[in-house]
Amino acid sequence: MSHEPHSVEEAVEAIEDLAEKQDKVRIGDVVDEFGRRSYGPFLLIFALLELTPLGGIPGVPSFLALMCALVAVQMLLAGDHIWLPNWIEQRSVGADKLNKSAHKLEGIAEKLDHWFHGRLKQFTSAPMQKVAAVMILLLCLTVPPLEFLPFASSAPMLAIAAFGLALTVRDGLLMLIATALSVAAIGFGTYYYWNSNGSGGGGFLGIF
Repeated sequence: MSHEPHSVEEAVEAIEDLAEKQDKVRIGDVVDEFGRRSYGPFLLIFALLELTPLGGIPGVPSFLALMCALVAVQMLLAGDHIWLPNWIEQRSVGADKLNKSAHKLEGIAEKLDHWFHGRLKQFTSAPMQKVAAVMILLLCLTVPPLEFLPFASSAPMLAIAAFGLALTVRDGLLMLIATALSVAAIGFGTYYYWNSNGSGGGGFLGIF
């Protein structure tokens, strides 16, 4: 039975529950667990996973950005439920690896739930969600090239996580902060990409 998360802790606990029940967790399992009518938890959990050791696996940041982009497109089109292609829903990750990543998020989940809750809800209305969707799409476009630079792809994914959290807990103040973070992340990403000669994978590997 699906249960739409209304906090970061609920989203993380749902991921941990899935990982404890099976050897591999499919994207479709996560969609079914969260339900298909709320964009926030999906944006939140996909973006936060990029900030765990999973984000250090080559290709994972770009794949997670693709997930976020698909959700953002449906936000922009005002779809009444989330749809993902079957080939994406069938993609899976080892339960042990996913459980470890979710466990890394427990501490920050508690802090985020304490800091953010429903304020200025008018800024989470449908028009603002469309603005957020456009910003998320722009952020997702920056991830693939930034994945080749150390930790750089985590900047746009952090901004996407902020949007996801704002939508999940209906916090308009955070929505405004996420918009500002997006502008900064896009500018940072552009500057970092053109001025760095380093190489490496995305993700704050081991930062938590």
